[in-house]
Amino acid sequence: MKLSIKNKEVFGELFLLESAKAENLYFGYAKEMPIIDYHNHLEPEVISSNQHFRSPTAIWLDGDHYKWRAMRNFGIEEQFISGKISDLDKFRKWAEVVPYTLRNPLFHWTHLELKKPFGIHEYLSLKNADSIYHQMNESLQNPDFLPQAIIQNFSVDSLCTTDDPADDLEYHKALKNSSFKTKILPAFRPDSYLNITDPEQYISGIRKLENISGISIESVSDLLSVLQSRINYFAETGAKIADHGFEYFPDTTKWTTDLESEFSEFLKGNNPIFSDPEALCGYLLKELCKMYAEKGWVQQFHVGATRNNNSEMLRKIGINAGYDAIGEQYFAQRMSALLDELNSAGQLTKTIIYNLNPTFNEVLASLAGNFNEGGIKSKVQFGAAWWFLDQLDGMKKQMNTLSNIGLISTFVGMLTDSRSLLSFSRHDYFRRLLCNMFGEEIERGMIPDDEEWIGKIIQDICYHNAKNYFEI
Repeated sequence: MKLSIKNKEVFGELFLLESAKAENLYFGYAKEMPIIDYHNHLEPEVISSNQHFRSPTAIWLDGDHYKWRAMRNFGIEEQFISGKISDLDKFRKWAEVVPYTLRNPLFHWTHLELKKPFGIHEYLSLKNADSIYHQMNESLQNPDFLPQAIIQNFSVDSLCTTDDPADDLEYHKALKNSSFKTKILPAFRPDSYLNITDPEQYISGIRKLENISGISIESVSDLLSVLQSRINYFAETGAKIADHGFEYFPDTTKWTTDLESEFSEFLKGNNPIFSDPEALCGYLLKELCKMYAEKGWVQQFHVGATRNNNSEMLRKIGINAGYDAIGEQYFAQRMSALLDELNSAGQLTKTIIYNLNPTFNEVLASLAGNFNEGGIKSKVQFGAAWWFLDQLDGMKKQMNTLSNIGLISTFVGMLTDSRSLLSFSRHDYFRRLLCNMFGEEIERGMIPDDEEWIGKIIQDICYHNAKNYFEI
């Protein structure tokens, strides 16, 4: 028996708003606020070149590991996911899966993205896949669907991409010198120079740094000098943020002079491996955090993931293909030790901690509160629900934990962490949930029935807190 979804209008204006108070907060205060998307994986080249997308599949499915995981769960063959099958056939397979994503956030996100910017108000299924594909494809030929127009259509004030220190940032520079009004800022992501997972790949990355800097890297001090020069370069191009992702949080106290000598021999090619990658990671991280503090940057720590679990698919497809998961490493004590050392030396900059393992929500929210000082609102933040937790239940838990242990009124709000230009609709998803949570508590008498006061806090969370925190 084939599944049939009646093509009624999807997710109306009151979606997620379950009370009159929630409606008033959303429509009166949240809906029209600009977006600051301070962490994503958009490609600056795509934004700068501002060319038409070849198809709906290109803008919607290519590289989207959320959708890829759902398709694999449903039994779709890999050739229709990451293979070389036609764009239309891939789209049809996704449309076949969508009705069965009920209660997964993809069901909401998919249809919110069809509504805006495409203006499609029906549920997607295999039955209407071709029709919707052609509607989307027709829209993509319109100038209003060029990358820059899509960004402006979502009222994006500014966004921060995620960039390798060896990037020349040519597209950021071009955008900065263009008439495009949205600020497109780089963010410094040096993970591949801190983590030795594959010695050959690591040395290949070092060569990239040497090429861009013109400096030979034969010691840890050389590496730090080059990274400092790249931080300076990023800052000149508008960067205000550094970003780190950890499968484990390194011990920042293990570095020794013997390891320093061994690392030099490794860099010179005299040793095929380095014996203590964790010690290297911890030492470099600590030194980089000091550099960020000098620049007044915000540093972001993403913790709680375990990556590339399927080695066979890693070999076939590569990273970021949907084979990552929630990790179980305990890291709070090491993170606390680093923050304390930096704070004691007056070198702790603004910090956001994103957690992927909800077991540690309260642990990390309480840890963040130990280092708030200097007249900065929530200098160390318990960050937005991330990745597998970026759904209604996960966002509620993150905000409730923050409310109970910290101050949600100083929260810098939502981000997309996405590779898709259509994902800005997640900000609206978050804002509706946020207003519903506050509206429900007004209705229950848990917080004052003062829409102007509560509305101001809503607007701060949606926009003003991030603008002030990141100094954009």
